[in-house]
Amino acid sequence: MPYIDPRTVVSPRNLIRAVHVLHDSGPEPNSWSVALLNYLDGNQGVGFRWNGDEDSPIGNPQSHGKPTWSILPEKLAEAVLETVEQLNNGGLLDGYRAMAADPEREAEAQEWCEGLIHDAAHQER
Repeated sequence: MPYIDPRTVVSPRNLIRAVHVLHDSGPEPNSWSVALLNYLDGNQGVGFRWNGDEDSPIGNPQSHGKPTWSILPEKLAEAVLETVEQLNNGGLLDGYRAMAADPEREAEAQEWCEGLIHDAAHQER
């Protein structure tokens, strides 16, 4: 399935200096991404895009055959950022639940935590 990695989308080039992807639903049907866009003038904005599929391999939006970001209005951007934060935190909790349900991963996590505690206890102050 076609998929455009949102980290590689840097258009519109005349506006964007850097892209920090906040959420990427990955290479799956109806894949989409949200990113914090750093502009050349020092300001920031929030971009949204569809990452591509069989019918539109470049994704949407696009300009002159190049994948681009759709820049969200400020009021809409706030709501999108809140939703992305909830989605990402939910994903983190799902990951913790999966780790806790897997005895081998849980043992690795326990060993790692005990190592941190040991290191902190023996650190000079």
